[in-house]
Amino acid sequence: MSTSSTHSRGVNRRINSLQSNGRSSQEGSRPRKRVVNPNDAYTYALRVAYLSYLLQPRSRRNQHVSAPRTQVQRSSSSINDLMKDFSLVRDSKSTRFPHGFTSELEKRLTGVLMGKEKRPEYSDATVKRTFAAFLNAFTEQSFKKRMEKDRRVEDLVLIFFSNATKELQKGKSPGDDAWKLMVDRHVALFVRLVGLVLKDHDWVRDRPELTNRLATLESKLLAHDQDLADASQRNGGAGGSTVEVIVPLSYEVKDMPLVQAVARMFGLTNTQVQSDIHKNKPVWTEKAALQDLKIYQSYLNLNTRKTLRSDDFDLESGYEAWKKAEGPDLSQMMLAIVQSNPDLAKSTPGGSLPQFSSSATGSETSDSSYSDMSRKLSDQSEGSSYVIDQPVDMSGLNISDEVPDIEDNPYTFIPPEPRAYYRVILSQALTHDLKDKELQPSEATADTPAIKLFSKQSTELLNEICLRWRIPQCSRVVLFLDVIREKFLDQDITLDTLDAAFSFVKEPFLDNRKTSNFMSSILFDRTKWPVADFALNQQALSSLHDALLRDLYDALQHCYEQKPPSIGPVVYVLEHHIYDDTSFSPTPEDLDRFSKQLEEGLRQKAQDIYRGYLEKELPQDQNSWEFFHVIQLGKAVVKLAERIQKRYRKTPEVMGVNPLTILVETILPMYAEDARDIVARILQLAQTKDEEVDIQDGFDLYRELVEIRRIHAQALPDVPFAFHIEDLLADFVWRWIRMTDENVVKWVDQAFKQDLFKVRTQHVDQIPAEDERHSVSVIDIFRSFNETIDQIVQLNWDDDLQYAKFMTALARSVGSGLTRYCELVEQKFGKEMDRLTPEQEATANQTRQEKWMQLAKDAWNNKEKIEPFQFFPESFVKLNNIEFAVHQLDKLEHEVNVDACAEVIQRNTPPISQRQRKVTNYVFSIKIVEAEDLKACDINGLSDPYVVLGDEYQKRLAKTRIIYGNLNPRWEETVDITTQGPLNIIATVWDWDTLGDHDCVGRTSIKLDPSHFSDFLPREYWLDLDTQGRLLLRVSMEGERDDIQFYFGKAFRTLKRTERDMTRIITDKV
Repeated sequence: MSTSSTHSRGVNRRINSLQSNGRSSQEGSRPRKRVVNPNDAYTYALRVAYLSYLLQPRSRRNQHVSAPRTQVQRSSSSINDLMKDFSLVRDSKSTRFPHGFTSELEKRLTGVLMGKEKRPEYSDATVKRTFAAFLNAFTEQSFKKRMEKDRRVEDLVLIFFSNATKELQKGKSPGDDAWKLMVDRHVALFVRLVGLVLKDHDWVRDRPELTNRLATLESKLLAHDQDLADASQRNGGAGGSTVEVIVPLSYEVKDMPLVQAVARMFGLTNTQVQSDIHKNKPVWTEKAALQDLKIYQSYLNLNTRKTLRSDDFDLESGYEAWKKAEGPDLSQMMLAIVQSNPDLAKSTPGGSLPQFSSSATGSETSDSSYSDMSRKLSDQSEGSSYVIDQPVDMSGLNISDEVPDIEDNPYTFIPPEPRAYYRVILSQALTHDLKDKELQPSEATADTPAIKLFSKQSTELLNEICLRWRIPQCSRVVLFLDVIREKFLDQDITLDTLDAAFSFVKEPFLDNRKTSNFMSSILFDRTKWPVADFALNQQALSSLHDALLRDLYDALQHCYEQKPPSIGPVVYVLEHHIYDDTSFSPTPEDLDRFSKQLEEGLRQKAQDIYRGYLEKELPQDQNSWEFFHVIQLGKAVVKLAERIQKRYRKTPEVMGVNPLTILVETILPMYAEDARDIVARILQLAQTKDEEVDIQDGFDLYRELVEIRRIHAQALPDVPFAFHIEDLLADFVWRWIRMTDENVVKWVDQAFKQDLFKVRTQHVDQIPAEDERHSVSVIDIFRSFNETIDQIVQLNWDDDLQYAKFMTALARSVGSGLTRYCELVEQKFGKEMDRLTPEQEATANQTRQEKWMQLAKDAWNNKEKIEPFQFFPESFVKLNNIEFAVHQLDKLEHEVNVDACAEVIQRNTPPISQRQRKVTNYVFSIKIVEAEDLKACDINGLSDPYVVLGDEYQKRLAKTRIIYGNLNPRWEETVDITTQGPLNIIATVWDWDTLGDHDCVGRTSIKLDPSHFSDFLPREYWLDLDTQGRLLLRVSMEGERDDIQFYFGKAFRTLKRTERDMTRIITDKV
């Protein structure tokens, strides 16, 4: 088992114990929590703000001192005495100059020599000569290398002192000591230049001790020469000097930034606050602050309940780490107070105060807030911190005095319950700053929006309070989060502010590298937290978690709306600030309970949304219902589902709940059931009124329902759709097919009538290309066929059997249309081929006697007259049309996928044994093969025979081509005859004559009885003519099945027979 889990269980056990005992973290002995009066909180906040003013670094100003009337005689100060302050803290990091300082100092020295320095005190020729001598020694590589290694300022000062002494005593008499004062002056100028370099590169912030030591050294060196400018220009030439003195405190609120912050925070005027300060000024002193620290330190050493004890921590190591950090911090704070008022060191009897060590700011036992405060205050005044500018006698200071009775000597600046008071002040500060319109928000980044929490003054005040009241860093964080929790629950802050508050807590300690190791560990190793802080943190996170879940639930209740509120910020805070916190561990049961409640709420919301759509799209009057309303309702449902799918594409689930899944699970079944009932009701009303719903409306409704069914199948693969759409709307397709079948002959007649049967070239004399040799009628016909079939194909009918039946019915219509087209083409083609030549027309107009005289004359002259037949171009275009129709029909067959349709029908058709084969139509294919030994009807002893087939009612069924001058002709022509029962066929052989009527060569007959062809095998019959000779017929039969292959095959045979007959007629004419 991991160590962290063990610690967590231990902390939880301590939390339970803490809750049962009602013990707080710092005031554990108090039985119950004190309710803090806002006025008391204001008083203690004012005390700390006022104390900060008392302890702030003193401002300095230049003050003129008249020149003495008598000459000052003094010897130069001992350099060892002057450098004593540096030697005391020689190993301190803060007294060493930073890396890169030597190069910057060299540049500044060069600028002095070149006259670039703007300060007048560096323009003196003697000063430049002294600085030049030092620069020569400074630029030596060995010296620079040693400086970069040791980085001690005292070495630089000593080297400068040595070079200045050598340079200034040149040419002086042994008894002249005036030059020694000039050495002090030049060294002071060098020390000032070092301080300017530190300040210009912002190194003062990290090295306040070095800066102050330099300022002290400069003051000592200028004890007898305060003005560094040219003496002739001082004080109007009257002489004198200027000294730098400490500005006394004004004790006015206008000079107290933190006091003003307290006044604004609690809504008081500066006058009121000024009155309180004047009234308590004798009590609120540095001495009282020092006494508070001594009392607190004594309590800490005695391990009383007045401070944190080991019982307040879950682990002893946590308590030891905290206590270890408190001692040095208290010493630093005491020293800072004494430095601000050196008289306290003399007035306090006994003991000694630890020396100030600025290196402690980087040790692992310091309070990072104290270091931050020191840096902030040092920014307000050049070269100053909680330090003194001259040595202080601290031999009489005692930090081990006997602690007086707490009732007789209570704290002056520390309240009875620091945590409770701090929380009230923290809440007051946050409330004020959030309402402050003048407070500018932070700059927005790519990850965080622009927010504002605390002003700079409020932040400094809160840091000062925590420092003075010894509130641990973890307690500050937890109390801040608890205040944020309270204000978020009261809706005083937004979600963005809550997010910013969590970031405000985390980021400073992640980014601030100067934070001590202890503070880093105490913040992120929560096993070292006080138990009360751990418990309060858990309570705050739990309360925020519940509130955020409520906000998330409320936001998701609007997720199906057009513009719902964003759930991203809520989810972000939950995932990155609540669930990522190791001290927060929600139970799976709680999360499951929330998920179920959220799911139920979304289902109810989805139902409400759908009912709203239903009321909007569907009229109240059922007689006004149309398919359009069902379509619009479906589109609204689909649009909503698509919008929700797009909205939650990246994060489909929220807290284990998928809004899209709940939506489709709820509204799609509801829509399917309503659509079924509404469509059935519309069809029933139409039938009652003896009306029909428009076919296109039915097709549009089908497309919409199919799309919804597709979405339904994707979202709910295991849930069947409420009804079979194809069964409900198949009648619209059959109506479309029946309408097509009724109109197909009209389409063919219209196209044929409008066709001139011309090649489709752009110019008359242009040779037509392959795709230009047919006319427009066949193109129009197949365009109509394709559009009719595409209308069904584009429906994407999802019932294969019904689709195959639709295609079968359309194939029958296509076949009927092509049969009609072939009939029309053959009729017109036959008329063009059977027309008379001009000679034949002239002969036809002769009398009978004239005809016989012409025949005798031709026979006497043995003249065989051959006249070439003049073909019309339109005749060949008709033949090309038939050829084009064959190719188009073959293409259509592949597009329809005839074989697949036939397979589907066959697969879903019961075997022959289970159904009665009932064929009502029969197709007989009669092939007129040849004839033998026909009677000669012409005077030349030959005949020009052709065969005509007719029924017993003398209805002409078919006719062959003419075979000229032949008594044994061979036709090889086929004709299809459809019948529903036995049929007598009469075959008549005629002799074609140019003049007069055609002669009958002979007749015969045959009975086409389907019962004789039950085996569907072909048979040949030699039929004797009633005159002489005989005729050969080959007969086969097939039942006209409702089969797509049959219809396409029949259409192909019709086209090929027409093409063959037309080709033979042309061949015969040639």
